[in-house]
Amino acid sequence: MSRTRRPDRRQVLLAGTAGAGLLGAGAAGAGIDRALRRSGPPTEAPPALHGAEAVPFHGVHQAGVETPAQAAATFLALDLRAEVDRAAVLRLLRLLTDDAARLTSGEAALADTEPELASDPARLTVTFGFGPGLFQRAGRTPPAWLAPLPAFAIDALRPEFSDGDLLLQVAADDPLTVAHTARMLLKDARAFTTVRWVQQGFRRAQGTQRPDTTQRNLFGQLDGSANARPGGERFSRVVWIEDGAFAGGTSMVVRRIRMDLDTWDEADRTAREQATGTTLSTGAPLTGTAETDTPDFAAMSAHGFPVIPEFAHMRRARGVDDGEHQEIFRRPYNYDVPPPAGSDPTVSESGQIFVAFQADVLGQFVPIQQRLSDLDLLNQWTTPIGSAVFAVPPGCAEGEHVGQHVLA
Repeated sequence: MSRTRRPDRRQVLLAGTAGAGLLGAGAAGAGIDRALRRSGPPTEAPPALHGAEAVPFHGVHQAGVETPAQAAATFLALDLRAEVDRAAVLRLLRLLTDDAARLTSGEAALADTEPELASDPARLTVTFGFGPGLFQRAGRTPPAWLAPLPAFAIDALRPEFSDGDLLLQVAADDPLTVAHTARMLLKDARAFTTVRWVQQGFRRAQGTQRPDTTQRNLFGQLDGSANARPGGERFSRVVWIEDGAFAGGTSMVVRRIRMDLDTWDEADRTAREQATGTTLSTGAPLTGTAETDTPDFAAMSAHGFPVIPEFAHMRRARGVDDGEHQEIFRRPYNYDVPPPAGSDPTVSESGQIFVAFQADVLGQFVPIQQRLSDLDLLNQWTTPIGSAVFAVPPGCAEGEHVGQHVLA
């Protein structure tokens, strides 16, 4: 019977040393692994934040016209209370001007009970528009052009989306900033006004596309391809009033246009492009390849028909068949109202808050709208249900209130 050989003392010591080495290596490896987990991946640059970006409130022109359109907007139309006189109108404008100047700079308004919500202006702008009633209460004659638009055959206007004594366009790249600002302005205006209507709109969020990308509406169309580029001579000619008390101001048309998305879904792509006169994917005219190409309205198809049909929206808006060419500056927003509970989920209440600025509303906007009303295939899918015209005063200097000189 063999005897089990027992390790001698030297072998035990050597085995212990080897084991200790392996345990030590394992412990060291585990320590390194824990350290790596704690430190995470290599340090990266923090994401770019845009909340602190501020648009100057004071200046020759009001902000919110030439300012690149922000992602969210609320339009507040207010009516003056019956007892409000000239002195009260001026107090109201001084109060709202002070609120707007503070909030757009990232500073809380006086008596702001939620000042933390004001710290990130996110390119906030507040733009004032005056209706005829405000001029009359202030004891001043409104401009001759400041009146409801002529009746158009395509209109189905509703009073809850039309007219108003004072408009406040509140826009920013952050919807919380817009909501807080709108509430502050309404709180300070409630002693002088009642709410006539509120409309909320949206565009692409900042950073989704390049800043100079043309907005798409809910039909998928590029909307505003023909706009003048802000900051240029053409923009100034199209938008800003040059003479008189309103020099540096403009006119503003707000139209709520319901878009029938459900029947638009039924139209094939060819029908849609014939209705708009553009290639939907690129926004190019049907006679071109790029969005900025000049349309060739004289081009004919092989069958002898205009490549851009006479009823196409692009053709009617340009007025080429009438020998006229007016321009406006479009700054629209989309809207989308959730369907009521229990309704057919395919029914859409969506559309566009169409906003246009122009130096001469009668000479620029009205002729375009009349042509579109007379013949535009898009009328099959769109219905204007709200309309309002406002005079946008020039900007003001520090220490002044908006409209100070036009109401003097």
